Amino acid sequence: MITLNNRSKINKSKIRVGRGIGSGKGKTSGRGVKGQKSRSGVAIKSFEGGQMPLYRRLPKRGFNPLKKENIAILNLDKIQSYIDKKNIKTTELLNSNLLKKLKLINKNSSKLKILGSGEIKNKINIEADLASKSAVEKLEKIGGSIQLKK
Repeated sequence: MITLNNRSKINKSKIRVGRGIGSGKGKTSGRGVKGQKSRSGVAIKSFEGGQMPLYRRLPKRGFNPLKKENIAILNLDKIQSYIDKKNIKTTELLNSNLLKKLKLINKNSSKLKILGSGEIKNKINIEADLASKSAVEKLEKIGGSIQLKK
């Protein structure tokens, strides 16, 4: 039976390199002669001995087009919450310029899309570039209108 104090791993002493010829790890301390790897403080970063490095083994993902259109999306429940907070008035026409001015959408967005998630209670007129069918239905049901820019 092996107990903690007589395990072979514990009782092995560490190899002390550079402590004379008789140790078998003296003089160059097992680093060979000259060259980059014999110097101290040198590690050849990300070099895997000629094996294909990890950063080249992993695939590149996705494609980033140069002319990407930033489309700001706005759900009906978000519009309703802005109305409740009195950020936007129901009397004025809701368009991307107004939303950018009030900092409710990103200033870099080129188009505005209205999506139909959630409910809207107030009648409001919206001008947007794109809209989902459910958003148009819900807006028309409460008497609001949406104009789509061509």
